[in-house]
Amino acid sequence: MNKTKQDIFEYNRRWAEEQLQHNPHFFETLSANQTPDYLYIGCSDSRVTAEEMMGMKLGEVFVHRNIANMVNPLDINAASVVGYAVDHLKVKHIVVCGHYNCGGIKAAMQPCDYGALNPWLRNIRDVYRLHREELDAIDDENIRYDRLVELNVQEQCINIIKMAEVQKRYLNEHYPTVHGWVFDIRSGRLKDLGIDFERILKDIQKIYDLTDRQWAVPQTKI
Repeated sequence: MNKTKQDIFEYNRRWAEEQLQHNPHFFETLSANQTPDYLYIGCSDSRVTAEEMMGMKLGEVFVHRNIANMVNPLDINAASVVGYAVDHLKVKHIVVCGHYNCGGIKAAMQPCDYGALNPWLRNIRDVYRLHREELDAIDDENIRYDRLVELNVQEQCINIIKMAEVQKRYLNEHYPTVHGWVFDIRSGRLKDLGIDFERILKDIQKIYDLTDRQWAVPQTKI
């Protein structure tokens, strides 16, 4: 059933009252500060919500969402979110989370003119170009579609690792770590793609190093 604006505000009123019943200082504490350990970069798809599927409470995850969970270095919005999360919120983990059945990924696989969306989708098409040999070898269109979702997450993780804020803080504090996940909208389960953050750091250092320092890898982490 579609909710009206009045329905939403009524729900909000009841929700706020319930929080205060459990903890009279809930909003006082919440408004004082935020100290999330996680930055979540996900898709704007209305079926995928970060806090709910991660089991996070208010204040525990900093969220940025856009079509197809992209981290384009020319996108000042995404760059500002990452910079703020890394330098000011001091997050320990950055998660790029895609999802199967992503409309943005599917659109980028079609030979269609999407008007104003074309420049955005071009970044996904670039991911396809980078991995064209692997993707074109997949006969099943649905499996190819799923694989591009995964590869897109991988490339966005690499884009984050290229950022100066991430490199510098990692050298000083051994955080943040970058993770690549996919939400399977068909089962409700999260899939960890096993992005090898430390190996990627080592592999791209020669080209993308913005620190002019040796990138030491920590022995233990929390």
